[in-house]
Amino acid sequence: MKILGIDPGYAIVGFGAIETARGSSRVLTHGAITTKAHTPMLDRLSEIYREMRTLLDMVRPDAVSIEELFFNTNTTTAIQVAQARGVILLACAESGLPVYEYTPLQVKQAVVGYGRAEKHQVMEMTRIMLSLDKIPKPDDAADALALALCHAANASSLLSRV
Repeated sequence: MKILGIDPGYAIVGFGAIETARGSSRVLTHGAITTKAHTPMLDRLSEIYREMRTLLDMVRPDAVSIEELFFNTNTTTAIQVAQARGVILLACAESGLPVYEYTPLQVKQAVVGYGRAEKHQVMEMTRIMLSLDKIPKPDDAADALALALCHAANASSLLSRV
């Protein structure tokens, strides 16, 4: 199964694709879609959408795993991230892909085994689980790979078949 993990944002959208079979996973690609600061939001959203369509056509995943939004004190940023997430979801829907959403707590639980793990622990376990020499950069790409691993763990669980 090919899984594309997405860490949504409007300045940086992290992505990481893995292929998983029989409990083993390997990286297909990872990186980030970036938009320039001071670019009008509409132009940023359009660029994210176009780049997502290109990425989906290139990777041809069986499933997409995306982080659920976590609202903190900065509502302006949250709204902008939500808009970017919307165009990402639209690109996935138009491609006919199933999308699975996970909270940061679920990702930490799946990758580290502890829902309150720290970011560096998640990144290091992602590196180990995917047999990488170093933690992927940017951090958003590492987060996206962790999202893909989270879905791999959940999709292969016997509980997901009930």
